[in-house]
Amino acid sequence: MKAKTGFNLRTVCGENIIVAEGKENIDFSNIISMNESSAYLWKQVQDMESFTNEDLAQLLTEEYEVDYDTALIDANQLSAQWLQAGIISE
Repeated sequence: MKAKTGFNLRTVCGENIIVAEGKENIDFSNIISMNESSAYLWKQVQDMESFTNEDLAQLLTEEYEVDYDTALIDANQLSAQWLQAGIISE
């Protein structure tokens, strides 16, 4: 998977949101809110050439007190949400 360009994390009124920037995203009308851990992951993957759910799970275990299996379940769910929102590609 790869993070699409033009979607940047911003903090607005204390909330982490993805903001669409650039001409290619001009019609983007959804606001994507992220909790602390998903915002952390987004920051990590934005500059990666590509990433997997396993990469996301590893990042979670390094930053938070969570076991790998739980982190992988969370990573699978999060990447599915990101795909549905159109902010990453497979």
